[in-house]
Amino acid sequence: MSALSLRDRIVPVLAIIAGIIVFWYVAAVVMNAPVQRDMDKRGKVDSGWSIAFVERTMAQAKPTLPAPHQVAVAFIENTFLRKITSSRSLVYNGWVTLSSTMAGFALGTVLGILIAVGIVHVISLERSLMPWIIASQTVPVLAIAPMVIVVLGSIGVTGLIPKALISTYLSFFPVTVGMVKGLRSPDAMHLDLMRTYNASTAQTFWKLRVPASIPYLFTSMKVAIAASLVGAIVAELPTGAVAGIGAKLLAGAYYSQTIDIWAALIAGSILAALLVTLVDIAARITTRAMGGRPA
Repeated sequence: MSALSLRDRIVPVLAIIAGIIVFWYVAAVVMNAPVQRDMDKRGKVDSGWSIAFVERTMAQAKPTLPAPHQVAVAFIENTFLRKITSSRSLVYNGWVTLSSTMAGFALGTVLGILIAVGIVHVISLERSLMPWIIASQTVPVLAIAPMVIVVLGSIGVTGLIPKALISTYLSFFPVTVGMVKGLRSPDAMHLDLMRTYNASTAQTFWKLRVPASIPYLFTSMKVAIAASLVGAIVAELPTGAVAGIGAKLLAGAYYSQTIDIWAALIAGSILAALLVTLVDIAARITTRAMGGRPA
């Protein structure tokens, strides 16, 4: 990659990040100002607009909207300056959420591929199953999660499995849709050519449909793994989990620890970006191994 193309990719991203940070600081000052004025009045401190007042709005212990540097300090402290086994460590909580995410993602991917294969090869499945699959995604996960937790808890199933199943619920849909489109992507000419060679259904599937579906599969997997992470975090909320990013969000909301909430959100965002990047790397390796051109 040339220096010019690298600069063209990095500079716009940095510009957007800088704009977000500036807007974030302005929003933090504006949203924290009313509370700071009340605090200044009780302390008999001048609450007029000044540099000192602005600094105080960005130094509150429990601000309405924490400033970026407050979130950065909390993130660094809870990520690098605590023992990994500490309940306040974002690494530990991130690992707990990651385990549910990966289990749900694996189940969702396998389920999505199996459903897609069935839909492509059995017309009745497409007509009977596909509408229900689409309808299932119209139900909010916040409504489904408590029901899954309660039902499984009543039969003694707790811990990782309920959270993984909720992640599966969110992740199987994009894989199903993407894989169906991928398996149907070969041209009619190529399918006719396979028939000319007297290829069986299995040979057509493995030698034509599957290779053609790989780009669609990995694209849908990027969406699925991000959705799986969301499902794992949401699943931790009704369980009363004591560990995980969702548990950190819940504890922060309960004790009004807005800085910790934002630090956990940043940790979740970084985790999502890393997972999507790993899927992208796997896609590049697979494409190169199959003789495709690197993107």
